[in-house]
Amino acid sequence: MALIQITDLTFAYPGSFDNVFEHVSFQFDTDWRLGLTGRNGRGKTTLLRLLQGQYPHQGTITAPGGFEYFPYPVPDASLTPLELLERSFPDVPEWRFRRELAPLAVTEDALYRSFSTLSGGEQAKLLLALLFAREGRYLLIDEPTNHLDETGRALVSRYLAKKSGFLLVSHDRAFLDGCVDHILSIGRSSIEVQRGNFSSWYENKQRQDAFELAQNAQLKKEIGRLKQAARQSRAWADKVENTKIGPHSAKVTGEADAMGGRAYIGEQSRRMQQRRKNLERRQNAAIEEKSALLKNIEQAAPLKLHQLPYHTNRLALLRNVSVCYGDVPVCFGVTFSVEQGDRIALRGANGTGKTSLLRLLCGIVGKQVELFKAPVFHRRRLFRKDMVRHHIQSSDKKIPVYNTIKKLTRSTHYFPCR
Repeated sequence: MALIQITDLTFAYPGSFDNVFEHVSFQFDTDWRLGLTGRNGRGKTTLLRLLQGQYPHQGTITAPGGFEYFPYPVPDASLTPLELLERSFPDVPEWRFRRELAPLAVTEDALYRSFSTLSGGEQAKLLLALLFAREGRYLLIDEPTNHLDETGRALVSRYLAKKSGFLLVSHDRAFLDGCVDHILSIGRSSIEVQRGNFSSWYENKQRQDAFELAQNAQLKKEIGRLKQAARQSRAWADKVENTKIGPHSAKVTGEADAMGGRAYIGEQSRRMQQRRKNLERRQNAAIEEKSALLKNIEQAAPLKLHQLPYHTNRLALLRNVSVCYGDVPVCFGVTFSVEQGDRIALRGANGTGKTSLLRLLCGIVGKQVELFKAPVFHRRRLFRKDMVRHHIQSSDKKIPVYNTIKKLTRSTHYFPCR
């Protein structure tokens, strides 16, 4: 059992006016399965990089050992996973790596394929197994579910639930519920650590937000009432004060003797002024109390996407398309069309060609040969040859396709990859 301590941490990016973190202090145990949550832009990835010592900062970060970051930067994607293990982690025996892979359901042939030819989900599982195979390192896991299908997410969640000692960043609530036992949340004005999973933390946050909203509404009414009373007291005090001196004073008009003399009028004015000051103090106290509320309540502006015009309705047509890496088919018999306004969900298990089809639609050209069977209508051209070879690689420059694909709004279709 050891602690990672962050004390009086202050950090801002160069040239930025606002601090990402300002005098932040907290600690957590290295045995915890810690989930890190927060809105985009709150500093989750920045915190991971600060823990790794990548940025200069004020304050202190104390940790008993080193950190490993997921996703691990693969030095050469042409290597197989076993070659990557030998080159990047020579201290890790192969049997330990295979032991970590066993519950992740990675096929044997994936260990002997080039890393670049593996699907995003397969790459994520392999990298997790590589990092957990090392001993004495604390894992910082940043969004591991980005390329995982539903089955893969469940597998990785169960895998992490049996581990200890990691910090996990994810926006997937169900995934967090399945594998963490503490939550570190970065809010608008504070950072807090709670025991439990995401659901228990979120329930507590909703209760706190509801209490603060109710308290805020009550204080708004109280402040309004105090403002009205202060205005009324100020008007009465000013009216009484004006009767002390001046051309319209009580002495000139002869009312002073009837009211008990100028001393009585002065005392009455003093009391009214004191009452006004008391009301203003109460009002300021209520405003100060109100300002302490709602600091961590998140409000998201509605997202609006506007479809760009294009002169044809049909954007792409695929008929009986098959994708292969070398002689290995990834998917086959895929037929669908993309029309303006469509909302299309492309679903399928990891490694079934979803990303390859998207790359085909985007016209990404590279060295890795993929095989497509025609006819294919793609980017305004109909290919009618029996076999069409297309070169695709994720790192190459993307050729712009249809700007209208940025917003597909009309109908929803599901096309399984298998």
